[in-house]
Amino acid sequence: MTDLEYYARPGPFTRLPPGTSSPASLSELCALVQGSLVHPFMGGLYGLEPGKLPLDDLQLRAADEIVARICRHDSRPFGVAREPARRFCGNCRHHTVLLCALLRAHGLPVRARCGFAAYFQPGFFVDHWVAEVWNGERGAWQLVDAQLDAAQRAAFRIGFDPLDVPRSAFLVGGEAWRRVRAGEADPAKFGILDMNGVWFVAGNVVRDLAALAKRELLPWDVWGAMRGPDERFADADLELLDRAAAVLLEPDARFAELRALARRPELRVPAQVRNVQTGREEAVPR
Repeated sequence: MTDLEYYARPGPFTRLPPGTSSPASLSELCALVQGSLVHPFMGGLYGLEPGKLPLDDLQLRAADEIVARICRHDSRPFGVAREPARRFCGNCRHHTVLLCALLRAHGLPVRARCGFAAYFQPGFFVDHWVAEVWNGERGAWQLVDAQLDAAQRAAFRIGFDPLDVPRSAFLVGGEAWRRVRAGEADPAKFGILDMNGVWFVAGNVVRDLAALAKRELLPWDVWGAMRGPDERFADADLELLDRAAAVLLEPDARFAELRALARRPELRVPAQVRNVQTGREEAVPR
């Protein structure tokens, strides 16, 4: 099986409910995602009060659960655009996972990437997820931000096409780690809210590796080689993260190595992960 065939098949988090139908074009699928989800930080752009958003939605990991919850909030068929107040409350990771599920349902290669966006806060790389979609005409992957609808593009003055995000505007976890380790970037400039630093960048290296192995965990799920803000990394930890980051920069050329690394005890997604938001150990799809 080639890597394109691998990424064209659903994984544990990107299976859709039986009978789910959707358009096949990338632009229409992004519009479908945007008409079904609202980001918890962006409610004000749509006239919503933060306290009235269904924040429990954020703990759902799998696309089939997301689709079921979308239809629970609004009983109309999936694919019909919802008013913002009746949408699923999902962050960048949920937007990305749903887009991946929809594209894979059509047999199209796509993978989630966890890293940092430069377009939300000037001078800061914000924790973010996008999709990486195979462009057969180019023979290359292109970054797609399914979260950036018209309201967000206006609010953040986005000057690029969200269906083709420049690599300079979004750094995958491995590139962020490389820059920090090389002294080319300040680790304090990577994170979200009041969380930032080397430990945060390291966490996104592990999450990006898992996503490339089709294990798209929640941004606050913790396991293995991840550390907290007050924990130090042993030399062996840093060496392993250096190796993982290098592979993340060349995931196709080093696909076999990527798969092997994703099975390492320090990096593989276990049967249970710690959800930092709920404070619980939680089972994840296998």
